[in-house]
Amino acid sequence: MYIKGFCNFTTKRKSGQVMGRLNLHVEIDSKSGFCFGVVGAIEKAEKELQISDELFCLGEIVHNDEEVKRLELQGMVNISKEGLSALQNKTILFRAHGEPPESYKLAMKNGNRIIDASCPIILKLQKRFRESYEKGEIIYLYGKPNHPEVIGLNGQIDNKAIVFGHIEDLELSKMPKKITLYSQTTMSIESFYEIVNTLEAGGIQVTVRDTICRQVSHREPSLREFSRKYKKIVFVAGKHSSNGSVLFNVCRHENSNTYFLSSPDEIFANWFEVNDSVGICGATSTPMWLMKDVETKLLAL
Repeated sequence: MYIKGFCNFTTKRKSGQVMGRLNLHVEIDSKSGFCFGVVGAIEKAEKELQISDELFCLGEIVHNDEEVKRLELQGMVNISKEGLSALQNKTILFRAHGEPPESYKLAMKNGNRIIDASCPIILKLQKRFRESYEKGEIIYLYGKPNHPEVIGLNGQIDNKAIVFGHIEDLELSKMPKKITLYSQTTMSIESFYEIVNTLEAGGIQVTVRDTICRQVSHREPSLREFSRKYKKIVFVAGKHSSNGSVLFNVCRHENSNTYFLSSPDEIFANWFEVNDSVGICGATSTPMWLMKDVETKLLAL
């Protein structure tokens, strides 16, 4: 089954293609685009939407407004936790981020059918989280407190983990002398180990559980190289994408002429000069079709 946006490739300007007055030379990063967890979730959603005209998704299936709109046109309806409590005898998709046990209980209590699209990496992490808690370990979680993955993780242990987004959020002098440190899968690997070093330098014994997804962290070195190849970089991601925020900053560190946008409508011609070389890249939550639309807009400038 073909799903719009899943094919990663490097685009080349077609012979005879009409160019805009800026004559930009544009290339899409072949390694950008959906990670396999998001691919799996959208495949499950589209498979269901082929046989049903209605599917409810608990939260946005991916942190990308344009992809969410595309699926809504096919019949997907996004609902909140509050909305879940009101649904009965419906089909509900749990997205790749993972859910706490209470979501499963509530959905089944009301007679709903669950399509579980939780990423296998997240499910494995949830299992490790529970095992650490059952061993009596004091768990700290590096991540965004309101991120759905973090909510799903902490829900595995009745929200007993200490969640923090920055080392400055912690008072080292008041912390236990021995902790187990996990990470949200989409956080920066460099920041994670800087935190480990700071904690250990403060006299805290840290059992390190490096749970950063390598599909995310391995993109950092290739994005650094990609960003150096072009005069300008256009980074495409949803405004609420945690992974997008991390990878955008990676690009901007290598190339100060890096621009963030969520749709082609946000492009400004005054970013560019005649004959500029422009690289387009994106987050693990960015569909390839959207980057192609950005390319089309750039070539027309």
